[in-house]
Order: sequence, then C-alpha cells, then structure tokens
Amino acid sequence: MSYYQGNDLRKPSGGKKRPHRKKRKYELGRPPTETRLDVREYRKIIRVRGGNVKVRLKKAVYANVLIPGENKLKRVRILGIVENPANPEYSRSGIITKGALLRTELGIVKVTSRPGQDGVINAVLVERS
Repeated sequence: MSYYQGNDLRKPSGGKKRPHRKKRKYELGRPPTETRLDVREYRKIIRVRGGNVKVRLKKAVYANVLIPGENKLKRVRILGIVENPANPEYSRSGIITKGALLRTELGIVKVTSRPGQDGVINAVLVERS
C-alpha cells in the first residue's frame, strides 16, 4: 500500500470528490522513520524530491543537549525514554520523536529536533539529575 500525500479525495462533509487527474509520483509519501534507542547509531540517507537528500536517524545513542543556564551544548548518552506525548504507544515501544522526554546522563531532556527528518537528536535540558 502506498502513502499518498496529495489532496484528499473526500470533502469535509464526508462526500466524495471527483478526481480531476490521476495521482502523481511527487505526491507519494513514505512510512515514518521510527527512531529507536540502540547500542550503535544508524543513519539512512534517502533521495527526496529535487535530488535533495534527507538523513534519517534509525537508531540513536547520543543527544546534543543544550543546558539553558550555562548556554552550552553537550553530547550525552541517552539512557531511556521517559514519555512521548506524540503517541502513548511510542513511549511503550521506545520510539523517539520531537517533543519526547528522554533520560540522559545529565538528566531529563526534551527533544527539539525531528530525528527521522534531521538525522540527529537535539534536546533541551528540562530537569537536572
């Protein structure tokens, strides 16, 4: 089954729209990259529209953490996932997305980047341990 990113084929009322053309290749989407915690980092480089490249982080080990008081960045190891507000199932299965709360060596951090799109985990320190 394909992932269609084009215009919806239904009206807001629920009625069907008449397609004025076929689906196009550039409207095709991809399944989401579910970044997980692992012992080794793994990135996948994919070609996207316009010949551009997108780096997808499949498996993560480290996060770049901003310490607000000191205004410093530190690369720290991720110990676990505390919560993922995007989806309760994501917290249970250990999937990291933007907004997820992670437990690191420094303390609890909130992810500010999109690991599946950016290929890196940037986070802000929320609670020091």
